[in-house]
Amino acid sequence: MTLPQPTDADLVPSKRMRWVLDRLAVEDAGLGDPTLLPAAEGRALAAHTNARWNCDLPDLAGRGLSIPASDGHAISGRLLSPENADGLIIFIHGGGWAFCSMETHERAARLLAVEAGAHVLTFDYRLAPESPFPAGLTDCRTVWNAVTSGHPDLSGCSGPRALAGDSAGANLALALLLMLQEEKAPRPDAALLFYGVYDADFETTSYRDHEEGPGLTRAKMMRYWDWYASGPGIRTDPLVSPLRASDSALKNLPPLYLSAAAIDPLRSDTENLVHRLRSLGRTDPYSLYPGVVHGFMQMSLELPEARKAAREAGRAFRELTGS
Repeated sequence: MTLPQPTDADLVPSKRMRWVLDRLAVEDAGLGDPTLLPAAEGRALAAHTNARWNCDLPDLAGRGLSIPASDGHAISGRLLSPENADGLIIFIHGGGWAFCSMETHERAARLLAVEAGAHVLTFDYRLAPESPFPAGLTDCRTVWNAVTSGHPDLSGCSGPRALAGDSAGANLALALLLMLQEEKAPRPDAALLFYGVYDADFETTSYRDHEEGPGLTRAKMMRYWDWYASGPGIRTDPLVSPLRASDSALKNLPPLYLSAAAIDPLRSDTENLVHRLRSLGRTDPYSLYPGVVHGFMQMSLELPEARKAAREAGRAFRELTGS
């Protein structure tokens, strides 16, 4: 199967994407780069700028829940349930392992629930730099353990189970799959991975082509990596950089759905992962979205491409899990 490659037209913002970028330039003038602020201040700024994408929420039943962790802290979560839901998707939010929350990604999670016809569980994991690797991944494992052990607030979520995540959330989702596989623990039936970060290689084609954005930049990603995984040799760990996993580990993963934004420093991360999977004889579906930037699925209020991406992810969940 031939891997779709971005054309020159794909790398030009779509008309609607350009309108959104122009709008953001006006709305965010003077706010600065959140990755250059102290972590708490940058986190607050990211929450503020993401609030505009979490209006006019799809009407779903929602229930808060708490999942106790082994070290004594509690993980806050929210279960979103459309009518006649079948199956459960555990959605891990992005934000460079340092920013964002289930609130910043609520509209995206609700759209995924509607399109997949499944319950979606969102949650807040511990964030870097205060809690670098492996804290966030450990929290993801704790949430998965709660799902498999029959947490009382999840007792009605029968059917297939999948992980999903965007950006750093996709990294955590794939790392969790590798961890569960290595430990021979129960695994999800599938995973939906949206414009993920899978390696600390800042010299890829897309990093060079989109070093200055728009939106996500190479410098921002380098700072995120420094916050999350700065120790010597840590970035070669497959649980940090899943592209460093062995062929056998990647070959034996459950079915994946992968997507990428054409105008994104991280596009090559997904392309390189798809190339690895193809070389191992796997045929995991892959979608490249032309004319859009990193994080575009957050922008479903304005971008038709974001709504299309949610529909295609929902369809992929049903097809990969047979639901």
